[in-house]
Amino acid sequence: MEIKNIIFDLGGVIYDIRYENIADRFRSYGLQDFEKYYTQLSQTPTIDLFEEGRITPAEFRDYIRGISPIPLTDSQIDDAWNAILIEIPKLRWQLLGALRIKYNTFLFSNTNQINYDRFMAEAEQQYGFNPFEVSFRKAYFSQLMHTRKPKPDGFQMIIDENGLNPAETIFIDDNPTNVQTAKQLGMHTYIMPKDKKLEELFRCNLSFADGIVQ
Repeated sequence: MEIKNIIFDLGGVIYDIRYENIADRFRSYGLQDFEKYYTQLSQTPTIDLFEEGRITPAEFRDYIRGISPIPLTDSQIDDAWNAILIEIPKLRWQLLGALRIKYNTFLFSNTNQINYDRFMAEAEQQYGFNPFEVSFRKAYFSQLMHTRKPKPDGFQMIIDENGLNPAETIFIDDNPTNVQTAKQLGMHTYIMPKDKKLEELFRCNLSFADGIVQ
């Protein structure tokens, strides 16, 4: 069946990120072994709640201070938490714009209010407008949806709100657990290789999605 819809993950697919930067930055401030609390594949229930918008940034910062042997400031915590963010290259925005012409494109991101505030402000400062609004039919962020991947209700919300046929939809993510949920809901899926960039995968071929269905 022809692919008509693409749902993209953000970090590791569109946004270049490095998970280890968070632990490295906290370590520089005196909080060791933050990998026990947060990695790409595992995180604490409190961080889950933060990504679902069920605790505030202030409550999240207090949680971090509660596991820290030193009194971290709000600024230090935000700086460490945002250290994961690297960039979205301009070429990638151009690719997404071209893909939106051919496909119904969506974003589904596990994020949080601290990261969201940072990357939204940087994007609008760089371009003078919100590129997320023009690059996707709709962008979905976990803390605004009050759910996160790999729970199925977020995927189902996107399907229902937009009248999508899962058999005509491909979900692209770098986390195999998230991909598994999408596959169980009847979508095609693609796991983004760690050594590839989105623009490399498409290689100027905007019909790429039709060739990678699984």
